[in-house]
Amino acid sequence: MDKQESFDVVIVGGGVAGLSTALVLGRARRNIVVIDAGTPRNAPAKAAYGFITRDGTAPEQLLSLAREDLEPYAVQFLEGSAERAARTTTGWSIRTGDGTTVQGRQLVLASGLRDNLPEVGGAREAWGRGLLQCPYCHGWEVRDQALGVLGSAETAIHQAILLRQWSDDVTFFPHLLGPLSDEDERRLRSRGVRVVEGTVEGFALGQADDGGPRSIRGVRLEDGSLVPCAAMFCEPGADAGTPLLSDLGCEMRDDGCVVTDDIGRTTVERVWAVGNAADPAAQLVPAAGDAYRAAVAINAMLVEEDCELCVDAEETVSGSV
Repeated sequence: MDKQESFDVVIVGGGVAGLSTALVLGRARRNIVVIDAGTPRNAPAKAAYGFITRDGTAPEQLLSLAREDLEPYAVQFLEGSAERAARTTTGWSIRTGDGTTVQGRQLVLASGLRDNLPEVGGAREAWGRGLLQCPYCHGWEVRDQALGVLGSAETAIHQAILLRQWSDDVTFFPHLLGPLSDEDERRLRSRGVRVVEGTVEGFALGQADDGGPRSIRGVRLEDGSLVPCAAMFCEPGADAGTPLLSDLGCEMRDDGCVVTDDIGRTTVERVWAVGNAADPAAQLVPAAGDAYRAAVAINAMLVEEDCELCVDAEETVSGSV
């Protein structure tokens, strides 16, 4: 790719949201480049679930299929991390880590989120297999087993109540949340969720057959006791994590995501955000849907700009005759 090449739209992030945006805009005959660092949020997971026609597909295979869909269209890929952003007279200039610079009339942030896991021994090793986040994504695969929920956030209590939908053996570990209120204890008890007090020190890990993320055998408390458990769920912290944000100046939400309106526009002109970059709860299907809606809106704006340019050119020609 030539340095300083110009595109209608630069998309930062090659996950489902970014590739869905590229598909719609490519089919609209727009000139698109996708900058992809190759680090999707769901990479540690064995499979992605809940995506109709692709339920149970490995994340890397899902993205490979998506790239194949883009082959007929004017979509280019630039491998690397988008590091810096600067305004131009017509949009934005994006520079990657290796110094390659591309320009776009519109910029889409589809770079997802970076999960900040709890400081519990074994959390990083088990993330995506034994340590999970979303029951809708992975609850079926661990159904009817001994499940645990770590009190890593206020939403963990709802997570424990929700998880009873998949197993009648659910244990809630308040961990750092402190003493539960009478109301929370009543709600958990009414759903048959057991509560085990004490700070969680770490997870007892099983051996992964494929060398990937490891399974969980139990939860080890600070007093040395071990509570058997086949899988743990937690709500990790997260942030958008892209170094571009400081250059762009987009308004951010308290949960670490970019503020957008209902069609994906950020608070900065010509900058959009889709998928987990704008919504930490966006799973594959809603991320793809939001990307579709944003892509249609982006193309509509580009059409208006093109029309204005044509009108100006016509007036210039008429005035010079």
